[in-house]
Amino acid sequence: MKTFILIFTIIAGTFFGKSQQFVYKPINPAFGGDTFNYQWLLSSANAQNQFDDKKDYNSLLDNLNSLDSFSQSLNRQVLSELSRKLFEDQFGEGSVQPGNYLFGTMYLQITTTAQGLLINILDTSTGDQSEIIIPK
Repeated sequence: MKTFILIFTIIAGTFFGKSQQFVYKPINPAFGGDTFNYQWLLSSANAQNQFDDKKDYNSLLDNLNSLDSFSQSLNRQVLSELSRKLFEDQFGEGSVQPGNYLFGTMYLQITTTAQGLLINILDTSTGDQSEIIIPK
């Protein structure tokens, strides 16, 4: 009985089954789609755009005067030199010893641990703190 139902299903499927050819038609005119879709795609993209193009980026530079710029540049250079010396101390020749260092608003505590060189960095103006471990 099961074989009869199986054979009947196969025969009925051949008579009643329909198929069609799948055809891909692109929507975007840049990839061969209809050119009338361009305005619809552009308006849809603009509606989803979350960025504001009307911002005045010149005002960002106005807030930074030359004295602040110079002090930030000096802080970056001092921290860069310190990090270079710390790296040389751990992996090559250097003169930085474990201890506490204060550079402007940056407080550094350098200690030697079993894992390597531990550097705690505290920004006293904001309270932000970071910890860096340079392995042996």
